Amino acid sequence: MTADQPPTERPGERVRAHLFLLAGQHPGHDHAGALADAHAYGLAAEAAGYAGVWLAEHHFVPYGVCPSAVAFAAHLLGATRRITVGTAACVLSDRHPVALAEETALLDALSGGRFRLGVGRGGPWVDLEVFGTGPDRYAHGFPDAVEMLHRWLSGAAEVAGVGRFPFRAVRVVPRPPAPIPFWVAATSPGTVDLAARYGRPVLLGLHADLPEKAALLRRYARVAAEHGHDPAAVPHASAHLAWVADSDAEAAGTVRDHLPGLLAGTRHHVRLDGAPAGPADPHAYADHLTAIHPVGSPDRCRERVAAAAALPGVRHLLFQVEVTGDRRRTLSTVDRFAAEVLALP
Repeated sequence: MTADQPPTERPGERVRAHLFLLAGQHPGHDHAGALADAHAYGLAAEAAGYAGVWLAEHHFVPYGVCPSAVAFAAHLLGATRRITVGTAACVLSDRHPVALAEETALLDALSGGRFRLGVGRGGPWVDLEVFGTGPDRYAHGFPDAVEMLHRWLSGAAEVAGVGRFPFRAVRVVPRPPAPIPFWVAATSPGTVDLAARYGRPVLLGLHADLPEKAALLRRYARVAAEHGHDPAAVPHASAHLAWVADSDAEAAGTVRDHLPGLLAGTRHHVRLDGAPAGPADPHAYADHLTAIHPVGSPDRCRERVAAAAALPGVRHLLFQVEVTGDRRRTLSTVDRFAAEVLALP
């Protein structure tokens, strides 16, 4: 299975570079401004030569103020001409998989194949209560939802329900002319195994370091092969914090000064069990991200990008650059990272 044409933009052999946008609300900013900034960064990605943009989805928290990555993707697809636009990731526990599959087929057709769907299980948040899907759907319904997406996006003319989504066979309209790939956000061995059974690529998050990601990808390759899939043909994606400056110390200082304010927004997640959410120490977590990701001088960033590009099976690197909340500085980093680190044309 291949999801994209042979790349022309590559931070490493056969690896494409993208932006990963949270549309996060930094302290002192408003929601509309956060969304407008993210849209500006998406446009800048196309101008700077990135292969695409992936958009996060959150509910009821300032850490990310985009509640529908599909809607934002549609808007950005209409404003661009070359890049792919993906979701990283639509929260599948909050919505019906057929509705999401129909929207995917629609955007695939309207964009000429530039839309990329990424889905995730989500968390045990109040979202499940608000949207009426409930904790049981979160705990046990993800495999059936992935199966439903797999069937609907397969190119079949008719599809019937499965498991928790029972319904008689219905016509698929609009029907994809060919199977549409989708990525599964994976942070645990169980989710890796689920994606591997279907031969679907995984989307690895910011929190994990390279050894953790490599271990999950080795597991994926083993399970995928057991189910008859060629692991070498599956284009995984990996997300990374990115910030380039004249020196390692300057870049690390910028991240430590500004990123904790954004990370604090994860504490607004309301867990159904009442437990606290978000990192206990946002400054320590920012330091952790700085240590494991391409944050620093151009030399250090190039070294970290090369190491990430060497992850087995990774074909897409997603760079999260929304560190400061300053649009001018972030746009400068988008351009500088493209030119001095990635050497994009």
